[in-house]
Amino acid sequence: MPEVGLGLWCIAGFLGIGGVATVLGQRAVATPLVYGLGLAVALAAVLVALTTLLGGAGPSSVVLPIGLPGVGAHFRLDALSAFFMLVVNLGAAAASLYAVGYGRHEPAPMRVLPFFGPFLAGMNLVLLAADAFSFLLSWEFMSLASWTLVVSNHREPANIRAGFVYLAMASFGTLCLLVAFGLLATAGAGDFTFAGMRGATVGGSVAAMATVLAIIGAGSKAGLVPLHVWLPLAHPAAPSQVSALLSGVMTKVGVYGFVRIVFDVVGDYSSWAGLVVVVAGGATAALGVLYAVMQRDLKRLLAYSTVENIGIVFIGLGLALAFRANGQGGAAALALTAALFHVFNHSIFKSLLFFGAGAVLTATGERDMEKLGGLIHRMPQTAVVFLIGCMSIAALPPLNGFVSEWLTFQAILLSPQLPQWGLKFAVPAVGALLALAAALAGACFVKAFGVVFLSRPRSPAAAQAREVDGFMLTAMLMLAWLCILAGTLPGFVVDALAPVARELAFVSLPPQAGLPWLSLVPVADSRSSYNGLIIFFFLIASGTTTAVLVHRLASRQTRRGAIWDCGYPLDSPVTQYTGSSFAQPIRRVFGTVAFGVVETVDMPRPGERRAARFRLRVRDPAWRFLYGPLARGVLRTAVRLNRLQFLTIRRYLALVFAALIVLMLVVAIWR
Repeated sequence: MPEVGLGLWCIAGFLGIGGVATVLGQRAVATPLVYGLGLAVALAAVLVALTTLLGGAGPSSVVLPIGLPGVGAHFRLDALSAFFMLVVNLGAAAASLYAVGYGRHEPAPMRVLPFFGPFLAGMNLVLLAADAFSFLLSWEFMSLASWTLVVSNHREPANIRAGFVYLAMASFGTLCLLVAFGLLATAGAGDFTFAGMRGATVGGSVAAMATVLAIIGAGSKAGLVPLHVWLPLAHPAAPSQVSALLSGVMTKVGVYGFVRIVFDVVGDYSSWAGLVVVVAGGATAALGVLYAVMQRDLKRLLAYSTVENIGIVFIGLGLALAFRANGQGGAAALALTAALFHVFNHSIFKSLLFFGAGAVLTATGERDMEKLGGLIHRMPQTAVVFLIGCMSIAALPPLNGFVSEWLTFQAILLSPQLPQWGLKFAVPAVGALLALAAALAGACFVKAFGVVFLSRPRSPAAAQAREVDGFMLTAMLMLAWLCILAGTLPGFVVDALAPVARELAFVSLPPQAGLPWLSLVPVADSRSSYNGLIIFFFLIASGTTTAVLVHRLASRQTRRGAIWDCGYPLDSPVTQYTGSSFAQPIRRVFGTVAFGVVETVDMPRPGERRAARFRLRVRDPAWRFLYGPLARGVLRTAVRLNRLQFLTIRRYLALVFAALIVLMLVVAIWR
C-alpha cells in the first residue's frame, strides 16, 4: 500500500479514537485508553512520515470518490507534507503520553476526550489534502475540533471569549484562503486540484493577490502579528496537553499552509513577496518576545513566545523567497532549511515548556508566576527538564534552538548578494530585530525559570507542591533529550530536510552527517561552521572538572556571615524579586511606546496602616489600534442597521423601490 494510504488509515484511527471516547463515556478506563490509542496511532504516523521523508520513494497519491462531484478528494504525501506530518505526530505522541497522567486531573474529561483524536485527524488531513476543497474542509475541521478543546472549561467567561476570538480569526483566515484558491483555480481553467493550479500559467497580479491572501489566511493560524491575538487567549484556556498541540503543532500547520500555497502551488518566487514576508517575520519576532517579557501568567508568556518563534520561521521563509527569486539556489536552500529546522525545534521545546507549565499547574493549581517560587526543591525533575526547554528556546548552545537561529543568521549574512535595494536595507534591519529578539528571549526565560523554580515559595500552594507522575515526566524527558540530540547532532536533521529543500528550492545543502567530528558547515569551512557535539562534551568536561577541583581544593572550614539582603532584613518572600520587577527595565524602555503600558502606584499616606498597591496594565497594540476600533465600528453599524427591522410598510416599499433603481443602474453601467 502506498504511504499516502497508510497516512489515511492513521487519520481514520484518530477519528476512531473519538468514537471510542464517546462510547466509554465517564468510565475510569476512558482516559488511559483514549490517550494510549492516540500514542499508538501517532507513532504509526511518525513511521509513515519517516519512511516517505528518508526512504526516497517519491510522492504517492490517491483519489477518493468523495468531495466535489467530478473532482473527488485528492490526497498526496510528498517530502513537504511528510516533514510536517512528522512534526505533527511527534508532538501528538508526546502529548498523548503526557495526557495519560495529566488527564486524571481533568474536571470534565468528556469535554476533552471525544475531540482529542478528531483534532489530530484534522491536522493530518490538512497535510495530505491535494485539492482546494479537501484542504479547506480539513482546515475548518481542524479549527472546529480545536475550538471545542479551547472552550472545554466553559464555566470560565474568559475561556468563552477566547473561543469566540479564535473562531472569528479562524473563519477570517479560511475566507482569505478560499479567495486565494478561487483565484488560482480560475487561472487554471477551473481546476481545483493542486496539480492543476501548479501547472497553470498564473499572471503577476493573480500570483500577487494569492500570495497576500495566503500570508493573511495561513498567517492568522500561525500567529503572525497582527493576526496573533487569538494565541494568548486560546492557549492558556485549553488543557495543557492541548496547549502544547495548539502552540507547538497547530501553528506549524499554518506554516505548512503558507509554504504549500506560496512555494508550491503559486510557485512565483518574487523578491517583493520575500521582502513582505521578511519584514512581517522580523516585526512578529520582536513584538512577540516583548509581549512575552511583560506577562505574569506562565502559559500566556509561552503563548506570546510562540509568536516570536513563528516570526523567526517566517524570516527564513521570506529569505528563501528572495534568494530563489534572484536565482541564488544555495542561499535559498540554506534559508529554507533554517526555517524548517526551527519549525521542528519549536515544536519540541515549546511542547516541553507547556508540559512543564501543566506540571506546575497540576502540582500547585497556579499559573500566576508571582504566586510560585522554590519549586526546584519540590519538583526537581520538572525543574531540570523545564530548564532544558528554557535554554533551548533562548538559543543557547549546544541545544537545538541555537542551531536553527544560527542557520537563520547565516542566511541573513548572505543578503548583501541580493540586488534589490529594498532587501539590502530591510534584511540587515530584520537581522538586528532578530538579534534583539534573541537577547530578550534569554531575559524572558531567565525570568520564567527564576521566578517559578528558584528563590522561596510565594504561596502555600507552591510550598506544598509535589512532583508529578511518571507519564508526565517521561513525556517531558523524551522531549528534553530530543532538544539535546537535535542540538548536538544537527547534521542528521539537515540531511533529513534535504528532500524538502530540493522539492521547493530545487537545491539542497551539501550532506552534513559525514563531515569530520559531525560538524555543521552550511556554506563553507572558511565562512562558518558549528559543532554542537564538541561544545556538549566541553561543557560536561569543564563542569565536572570544576566541581572536582572545588571539592578537592576548597577549604573544609565552615564560615558564616550575613548575606546581602537588598536592604531588607526580613526573611520574607515579599522581599524577593517578582516577575514584574524583573521586567521593569525592559518595560520602561519599550512598554510606553510600543504597548501603552500604564503603571499605577497607590502609596499609603502618613499615618495610614495599609500596604502600597501597584497595578500594571499592558495593552496589546493590535487590540488598541486595529481590532478594538473595528469591533466598535461594527457594533455602531449594527445598532444603526437594526432600525431597518422596525420600519413601517411604506418605508419598506420605498426601500425596495430604491434598491431596484440602484440595481438597474449597476446593470446598465456594467453593460
